[in-house]
Amino acid sequence: MATKVLATGSDMVSGGMTSQNDAAAPDSGVDHIPDGGHLLLFALQHVLVMYAGAVTVPLVMGRALHLSPQALTLLVCADLIAAGVATLIQTLGIPRFGIMPGVGIRLPIMMGVTFVSVSPMLALVGTAPDTMAARVMMLPTIYGAVIVGGIFGLLVAPFVGRMQRLFPPTVTGTVILVIGLSLMRIAIDWSAGGQPDDAVYGDPTNLAIALITLLTIFVLIKFSRGPLRYGAILFGVIIGTVLAALAGHADFSEVARAPWFALIRPFQFGLPRFEAPIALAMCFVMLVSMVESFGMFLSVGVIVGRPVSADDLTRGLRGDALGTLIGGIFNTFPYTSYAQNIGLISMTGVRSRYVCAAGGGILIALGLCPKLAAVVAAVPLPVLGGAGLIMFGMIAATGVRILSEVELTYERLAVIAAAVAMGLIPVLSQKFFQHMPVVLGPILHSGIVLASVTAILLNLFLEPRGAPASHPAP
Repeated sequence: MATKVLATGSDMVSGGMTSQNDAAAPDSGVDHIPDGGHLLLFALQHVLVMYAGAVTVPLVMGRALHLSPQALTLLVCADLIAAGVATLIQTLGIPRFGIMPGVGIRLPIMMGVTFVSVSPMLALVGTAPDTMAARVMMLPTIYGAVIVGGIFGLLVAPFVGRMQRLFPPTVTGTVILVIGLSLMRIAIDWSAGGQPDDAVYGDPTNLAIALITLLTIFVLIKFSRGPLRYGAILFGVIIGTVLAALAGHADFSEVARAPWFALIRPFQFGLPRFEAPIALAMCFVMLVSMVESFGMFLSVGVIVGRPVSADDLTRGLRGDALGTLIGGIFNTFPYTSYAQNIGLISMTGVRSRYVCAAGGGILIALGLCPKLAAVVAAVPLPVLGGAGLIMFGMIAATGVRILSEVELTYERLAVIAAAVAMGLIPVLSQKFFQHMPVVLGPILHSGIVLASVTAILLNLFLEPRGAPASHPAP
């Protein structure tokens, strides 16, 4: 089955916006470079999809540290630049040179700060005296830990990259399904206007904006051709933002206040300090993040029709680690591949890695020009939520499609059922593990990791020895 599913990976997007019979289809594969207009259009869509998540971690950390507005802007800009550089590394790759191994998986991947790192960093901030100076001094300690985590990731990447045999189609399909279902919570919260404890959460206007955005995307898919059709996500977001602004639900005031240029230097908040407890915690974060990325790399390989080898996986994991190392040097945090953008690839059928590379270039430009970044940040959450509902659903649908090609024996159904159930625990109940040790937080609060570990272990336990990984469905 693995051969069958992977061989048809290029067809898996046909249920989305792209039709293989559409002569106007602008995509010809992973290594195809679209023309300038399409390239910019598709790249902007990727940036819009991941932007809110990309800036969330620096905003959370900046507010926890009580940084000044100028320092907070610097933190966000540094994050965008490092995310852009990490994206370029993953998409374009760094070739092997002498004893230096190759880095970057060379697939359409967008990189951003991993949310898994937030818990140990906030725990460190909580140990600081309650003064602004003391809290700001936590940043060099955090960056020292991030640097250690990046070096650790580079060292262990070859070992993690050899885990491919643990991911037969039963496991891969289940993990992709859980990735999509886990992301749905983000899209739902965005559609409602933020977080459940926000006063505007679930406001009818927010729901209406999300619905209009979603319907606009479907109308463009159904009735438009050319750029409007393939850029339906972007144009749907633009139309939704304009309507939200007319209704008084979009605030562009920060655009006027933001500076035109921001200079980002290495170690701008001070030279890194290395403390064993937080450094060990960041190594653990890196390991968890790599397990998540492993599943995402396999997912992208299936979706774009280019199966990933153990060497590809190792290069991709090194890309994550090098991005994290760069993040520690340039005043930001650990990086990982973003699952949000996998849904966009499924939705549009645009598989070119150069589109994501262009997205990385846009992130760097936004980081260097805070005024442009403020324009993107002004897109209301309900607009992003409306677009996210369909994109993240496409990831789950891809997982279902892979599983539909597997012979669903009683044992495999048990594996899928248990893994999905475990993966949805952090999604459906954020307090389920509240009394467990804090050190286990990165594992227990990641549905993707829980689903992956459960599926791998149960598959090894229940799958008969010598049985083929899968069989064509009868």
